[in-house]
Amino acid sequence: MGRHFILSWLATCLSLATATNLYATHYDGSVYSLSLQRSDNDTYSLSIASSLKTCGSMPSWLTFDSASRTLYCSDESGDASTNGSLTTLAADQDGTLTEIATVAAPGGGVHSVFYSGDDGTQYLAIAHYGGSAMSTFRLPLDQGALQVFRYTLSKTKQNPQQDAPHPHQVILDPTGSFILVPDLGADLVRVYAIDKSTGQLDGACPDLTYPEGSGPRHGLFWQENSIHTSQLKARQQDTQVLYIVNELDGHFQGFTVSYTSDGCLSFDEFQSFEPYTDGQLPDGATPSEIRQAGDSLYVSIRSDQGFSPNDSMTTLDHSSNGTVTLHELTSSYGKVPRTFVINQAGDLVAIGDQSSSNVAIVARDPQTGKLGDEVANVQIGEPGVVGTSTGLSSVVWDE
Repeated sequence: MGRHFILSWLATCLSLATATNLYATHYDGSVYSLSLQRSDNDTYSLSIASSLKTCGSMPSWLTFDSASRTLYCSDESGDASTNGSLTTLAADQDGTLTEIATVAAPGGGVHSVFYSGDDGTQYLAIAHYGGSAMSTFRLPLDQGALQVFRYTLSKTKQNPQQDAPHPHQVILDPTGSFILVPDLGADLVRVYAIDKSTGQLDGACPDLTYPEGSGPRHGLFWQENSIHTSQLKARQQDTQVLYIVNELDGHFQGFTVSYTSDGCLSFDEFQSFEPYTDGQLPDGATPSEIRQAGDSLYVSIRSDQGFSPNDSMTTLDHSSNGTVTLHELTSSYGKVPRTFVINQAGDLVAIGDQSSSNVAIVARDPQTGKLGDEVANVQIGEPGVVGTSTGLSSVVWDE
């Protein structure tokens, strides 16, 4: 009777709650596995399930391959003269993490993206902020870098954050044929064509250049909801729309991107504004991450104290001609939202607040795109100091 009661109680508990895994990195040298529990009455709880000391001394970014259940973790330690690392981690269904391999990589790794070759071979491209470089690796990770591109400045710049080239992101275009690299230090978006037969990148294409002091940080290509990936690849000669947010001058910019006959890209700017109330960011506030879900765009704003003591998330409405307008500001539920990710269902947003070192889960209406209230929150590691590489560094959904 006792055993039967316990089994029935366990079955009832399982039916009343479901769990989703997330993973986060902290500059304390750990990768954390998080468990988001959802009950039948739509209440949530978020907790740390486990942690693992791995990914060098400054884990900064996670990219998750759901097919192989592998996390790729970039280490931001190192600079242009010293190496950091790239670590692969196996993620069990329950979120347990196991280190698989670590290889040397240029210093300062801050972002990565997958791309593919003709034969289905997978590759990973990495932006190295402190290392003034971009690297590529063939997957699975069993050897060193396939390519390393190292950058220098042709002239000294006035902004202290532009003391050297600082690639901050790597973006795969919708056709899977180009890698773009926003470089905050050099005021460029670097353009590389992918050689599908080898996985190597060709840097012969012209860059997208910015006025000095712009500091392009992160961007994305607009994805039409009705167009599937296979159709996008067939539309290579059509135009695409690229959005970039700049850390230094605070602007959001829209570009029409055309595929040219010489196998490169051309860019035509059609919009530029500061994505904030009255079109002006507060002093010291900077855009950080940009994401799309459905017909809405979102930009996290660091250090604006818009919901004091917390910072802000900006929701932007997208029109049929590609221009966007400010819809509203909502709370990031923490300080310095370095990054955020939207789940596949589009009903939850995980915000990684760096300096308060917390992950906030916020409700999202998939129909309207409106961000709602915080439904769960967890503190991870020690808080960071604003303006330094301390605190929480990234978060990603397990899906």
